[in-house]
Amino acid sequence: MAASTLTEVARLAGVSPATASRVLNGSARKPGKDIADRVRQAADSLGYIPNAQAQGLAKSSSGLIGLIVHDIADPYFAAIARGVQEAAREQRKMVLLATTGGAPAEEKEAVAAFAARRADSIVIAGSRSSRTEDREDNAELAAELDRYCRNGGRVAVVGHPVVGASAQDGYHVVAVPNQELAGALATKLAAHWGGDFVIIGGPEGLLTSDDRIHGFQEGLAKAGRAPAEILRSSFNRAGGYEAGLKLAARIKGGSTGTGEPAGPKMCIFAVNDVMAIGAAAALRAEGLRIPRDAAIAGFDDIETLRDFRPALSTVSLPLEEIGRLATRATAPLAGDDDSAAQPITGEVTLRRSTEAA
Repeated sequence: MAASTLTEVARLAGVSPATASRVLNGSARKPGKDIADRVRQAADSLGYIPNAQAQGLAKSSSGLIGLIVHDIADPYFAAIARGVQEAAREQRKMVLLATTGGAPAEEKEAVAAFAARRADSIVIAGSRSSRTEDREDNAELAAELDRYCRNGGRVAVVGHPVVGASAQDGYHVVAVPNQELAGALATKLAAHWGGDFVIIGGPEGLLTSDDRIHGFQEGLAKAGRAPAEILRSSFNRAGGYEAGLKLAARIKGGSTGTGEPAGPKMCIFAVNDVMAIGAAAALRAEGLRIPRDAAIAGFDDIETLRDFRPALSTVSLPLEEIGRLATRATAPLAGDDDSAAQPITGEVTLRRSTEAA
């Protein structure tokens, strides 16, 4: 069945299409109550559905917020998305979601699509990349964001600024103290662990991963410990599992004559919790136990850890609050809201996975 049109509503109500549009699309210029009631009754009788784009033009607001994440299935991004959704609800707006796998080219396409749909603001969550192979795509993403901001859009980025972006008005960064918190984790672990340290990190040039690696190394140095070895892998569970298999072979290679490992060999720091979960799964698959044969810690304190055993040591971040703050920072009156500039804090949480055997 064909949808009814605004012209048909206007004809039935006995008004001009412009008058019907002002009533149904939310214009500030409204006709008298009797005319407005007549238009709404005509729209109801015809089953008319207002055009969202037309409403956006009339109100100078589409009521839409674009959210760009690497992978919504990742609990880290899911928690941030919940915070974005909550803040959007406060603003009576809807959230459009794009998952990009962390590729700047995909993020650029998502920004362009949100801009075409007149999204009022865009929130981008996910590590920035300074890798050479991403240079051109970063430049295109930055140009797309600058163009969006120049046309009145507002952007909030979680973590690091988009590489090369220059827009000032309407551009916000919700900074996360990854380096400082990773350093605090290393210092606490070094106080209780006498073995060697190994870091499972993401690809070099992934800024969040690099910050956490640098911070952990700084924390070890502060505690008077030697630098940790770094294993680079994918910034996800699969990458953690792959690195865990390599470390399991190394641990088993130092076993006693009875076939049992000779004791704790290392303390593993995975730069996010999903990598830590993958590494722990690999150790278990090879017959090793945590923390008897190796200690392990992660970063983020994702919700999934509630069911993980042994309980994983990690750095707790207020992920939902990060999503809320990023969204509120893009609100039109955010400049008068101190919460938009509230610094993010975290906490080192030591649990069973790093207890000495």
